[in-house]
Order: sequence, then structure tokens, then C-alpha cells
Amino acid sequence: MRKLLSLVLLSCLAMIAPASSNAQLLVTFPAADSTTVTADWYPVSDEFPTILLCHQNRFSRGEYQETALRLNKFGFNCLAIDQRVGSEVNGVINQTALEAKAKGQQPEFPDAEQDIRAGLDFLYDKYNKPVLILGSSYSASLALKIANGNNKVSGVIVFSPGEYFQDKDFTRNSINGLDKPLFATSSRDESDKVTDLLRDVNSRIKVQYVPKTAGDHGSKVLWSKSSDNQDYWAALMSFLMRMKKMQ
Repeated sequence: MRKLLSLVLLSCLAMIAPASSNAQLLVTFPAADSTTVTADWYPVSDEFPTILLCHQNRFSRGEYQETALRLNKFGFNCLAIDQRVGSEVNGVINQTALEAKAKGQQPEFPDAEQDIRAGLDFLYDKYNKPVLILGSSYSASLALKIANGNNKVSGVIVFSPGEYFQDKDFTRNSINGLDKPLFATSSRDESDKVTDLLRDVNSRIKVQYVPKTAGDHGSKVLWSKSSDNQDYWAALMSFLMRMKKMQ
């Protein structure tokens, strides 16, 4: 049995080796308040499931330059958005944040919810099927909130969700009744708080991966330069294979 599990793990890791080409398309669409949301769209096939990728604070859609291509290779269309709360990462400047600033906005974390919802609507309209949402840090908490009771969402993947808002029960109250398939992970130090935050989520697929090593905050644990990225990827791929079987 152990040998079989090892072979499955090696197969998963082979599937998620970095892709060799850059396939993204730059797209824009309006949020509810007419702020333009900029995104990188990574289409593969209309028949494949789809993931909406949302970045952490001080970052941009560049958080997913590498991750989206790996998910493409595994059979997922992806859309990586710029939220209005963020800045720059991996050489990619957050264009949504620039526009919000130009309009005189001073957005806080909850204001980015409308950007994520706009990305969700974009994908749902394109593919006419429910979407997986992947969130990182504050956007992980917003992804959980948006997923709750939302027929456009098929499941949620969250890296380091928490109470990042002025209301310190914002996330817990927002996810009361959440029953979507859920994958959660974080650094090892954050894991107990994540367990507590999600304890009342009632889903038949609910996975929390706790790293054996220290790990890190947010989805950057999936970057190839992260020392334990393969362990995080293997746990995520196991969840995604279960989701694909549900399609």
C-alpha cells in the first residue's frame, strides 16, 4: 500500500511540473462600483474546471504566474486577478489598485470582495459552470465568505485564512453554514488558528493540510523556490483530483 501511495504521489508531482510556455491573456472587467479589475486569464479548454486565483496583501496577480501554469497542466482553466488592496510581486504591478488610487479610493480588505465577485462572474459567464475560488491570506477569508451559499462556487481553497478585518469575528460569522468542498492550509504556526476558524464548516470534503516543516504564509508556498512546495502541491492535488471526479 505504501508503495502504491508513493507512486501516486510521484505521478501527481510530475503532472505539476512547471509548464514551459506563457499562455495568459490580459483581460479587464468592471467591479460593482465600476472600478476596472485587471486579470491574467489562463484558458485551456471549455471542458475543464476553472479556478479563480486571488492574491494576498501587498501583492498582485503576479502571485500566480507560476502556479496558474501548473494548474493549467493539471487540467484547470485559471484567472488570476488584481484586487484593489495590493501592490506588486514578481515584477507584476497591481493595476486594479492603481486605478482605485487614481479614483481617490482608500480601500480596505473588505472592499476587495467586489473585485473577487467580478472575477467570479467573469469566469461563470465564460464557462457556464461553478468555479473553484483560491484565496491567499486576506483574500482567503473573503473567498470563504463569497462561497457561502453561492451557486456559482463549486469549492474553496484557502491559504492562511484568518480574521484580518476590524470586526475580529468577520470571517467566522461570514462562513456560518458553509458547506462547500474545502481545502485549507497555512504555515505550521498558523495551523491551530485555521483549525479553530473552520471548525464549524460542514462539508463532506473538508481537508486541512498542516506542513511538517515551518511552511509559510499564503499561496507563495506553491512557488518552486519554496523549500517545501512539493508537499503543499501534493496535498492540493489530492484535493483537486477529488473535485475533478465530482464534475
